[in-house]
Amino acid sequence: MDDTAYNRGKSPLHNKSYAFAKRIVDMVKYIDCPHKMISLTNQIFRSGTAIGALVREAEFAQSSSDFINKLHVALKECNETIYWLNLLHDTNFINDMEFESMAKDSKELLALLISSIKTVKKRNVKQ
Repeated sequence: MDDTAYNRGKSPLHNKSYAFAKRIVDMVKYIDCPHKMISLTNQIFRSGTAIGALVREAEFAQSSSDFINKLHVALKECNETIYWLNLLHDTNFINDMEFESMAKDSKELLALLISSIKTVKKRNVKQ
């Protein structure tokens, strides 16, 4: 769990998505990628950091449906990030240990997003 001042007192989804974005940034810094293949790292950089940004956007959603929509987009970005992690691993840009650690975190984030969406949808049905 990330314990920066930015995240203290925030939800687990907020904390995890921010910490994951930081890990993505750090991972991309160290990938040795030929210039002609830089779009690989750009793709995972964008999708992996977009998750947290969308979670932040959802905090100020205009309605429950807007909140759910933003989390759905974050869910899609998380799924895309898992794709790029697999591709980077299968093409030997990241090793087994790096892949397993990042894949574990991305799957936990995916589960948190799914759970959050389900919770909000249940609340909307009860109202």
